[in-house]
Amino acid sequence: MLSSSNKKIKIITAPGFADDVINEMKSDLPSLLEYYVDETVNWEFEHETDPLTGSTENAREILEAILENAQEYDNTFLICLTDLPLFHNSNVVVAEAYEKKNIALLSLPALGSTPMIKRIRASIIQLVNEMYRGVTDEDQQKLRDKIEEAAKDGLRIVNGYILVSKKGLERFSPVRRETPQNGEENIDVRFTIPSRYLGGLRILPGMVRANRPCRMFPSFIKVMVVAFTTGTYALIFPTSWMLANEYETWRMIILSFVSIIAMITWIIVAHKLWESPRVETNNLKRMLYNITTACTLMISVTLFYLNLYLLFLIAVFLFIPIGMLESQVSSNVSYSDYFYIAWIITSFATIIGALGSALESEETILSATYGYRQKQRYEQLKRKEEEKKQQS
Repeated sequence: MLSSSNKKIKIITAPGFADDVINEMKSDLPSLLEYYVDETVNWEFEHETDPLTGSTENAREILEAILENAQEYDNTFLICLTDLPLFHNSNVVVAEAYEKKNIALLSLPALGSTPMIKRIRASIIQLVNEMYRGVTDEDQQKLRDKIEEAAKDGLRIVNGYILVSKKGLERFSPVRRETPQNGEENIDVRFTIPSRYLGGLRILPGMVRANRPCRMFPSFIKVMVVAFTTGTYALIFPTSWMLANEYETWRMIILSFVSIIAMITWIIVAHKLWESPRVETNNLKRMLYNITTACTLMISVTLFYLNLYLLFLIAVFLFIPIGMLESQVSSNVSYSDYFYIAWIITSFATIIGALGSALESEETILSATYGYRQKQRYEQLKRKEEEKKQQS
């Protein structure tokens, strides 16, 4: 255990999502650690980005790589944040801590999707507490007492959330705290989700959030222009008006779903986003990566579809007089029919105009997939190692 009154916390993150997340909270951590861990200590904070934490799916590899450089971090607590899912005996690993060397590893997807920032902040506090105080039940009870005391005083900094919390949704996906007794090296405590099914349901939203689907939306601007141009041309013909008048709501919903799925399929095929079997990636992780990619694209394409619908809705009100609509379709039409016309045109434009069009930034699309990010980081790591060899 460290003895100095000055302690340093060094957060090592993978490039991308984990890097952005820690930048949002780093200013709060010293004061939180002072309150929840030890108020007599002056906590200092450092942040470093290392591609290793995002290039391997093996928690042991990450910890061993950090242990090699542990002497460089004397009197420092090291916490690695990765956006990759980690597993132990097929169970989802949330975090691991090695008290003797003051090293911990935290998997962001295992924390779920929301509230991500609060959960990461609270998890870091608990991991530091594990390394600083120890891993006994008595030590952990001190942290719980501190959190309850803060809640009574009206503090909501951590909202009572710790890794083994059983409040709210945590009751449906509880985290188990384990202290390996089988002589396992370099691990003093591990947090896992004991149920594989619940672990999968919890980790998927976290992986989708790590892909940051909203950041993909600007890449759809070029496709949106093509789709809107195509749809606007079709808008002036009465055929689409008649179809909108005849189609029932269930048929419109199916058409929307088909158009969105068609576009997702096109993007996956055109940009080769589907993970094929590889030696370094087992079937479970490959399945998770592919489902995550599909869910990420579902969110992005749905945003594209909704924005396109709003554009067509404006166009319908501007270009189609109600009198012309009555003369071509029926005398019983009203302005509510405009919403159906915009709806059906959006679906047609997505299928006809968007399919086959290239997205504006292929790099943004590829970066939203786990396999590509890992490959990218692995190449960064190789370049970094080559530079070190040249310098030595």
